[in-house]
Amino acid sequence: MADNTQNLPELQFTKICANSEFPGWLPRQTIVDFFHNTMKPYEDKPADIEAALDYAFSDSEYAGGFLMVTHRGEQLAGALLMLNSGMGGYIPENILLFVTVNPEMRGQGIGAQLIKRCIAECEGDVKLHVDFDNPAKRLYERLDFKHCYAEMRYKR
Repeated sequence: MADNTQNLPELQFTKICANSEFPGWLPRQTIVDFFHNTMKPYEDKPADIEAALDYAFSDSEYAGGFLMVTHRGEQLAGALLMLNSGMGGYIPENILLFVTVNPEMRGQGIGAQLIKRCIAECEGDVKLHVDFDNPAKRLYERLDFKHCYAEMRYKR
């Protein structure tokens, strides 16, 4: 992966693997709101974000994952939620479910740094879903994510 990010020495990363690991300055609800408000127009419902955090922090054999936040002191710069798929081979071991950067801090390479850091933190392959018209798609391509399949869904 090419490193086109700026050097941001003041950027800190905090990996959270359980509800008890949230820093005092960062309540879980703040993360739910951050994902919901900063991913527009591709945002998920707060209840779905809550469910994803529950899955990530589960100690079930076939669940788990982690939340990585990047911040400057107590100012939230970005967040990424990585889930374990419980599989491997035909379905990658990890699913990059949510990633977002504070809109006031975009264009500084924070998203790329956050994704690279999280890929280094997990074992196995990583997949993500992205809408074709999402501008973040270009970032994922620069980070060597490849198009593998067209997802199709049957909705009830």
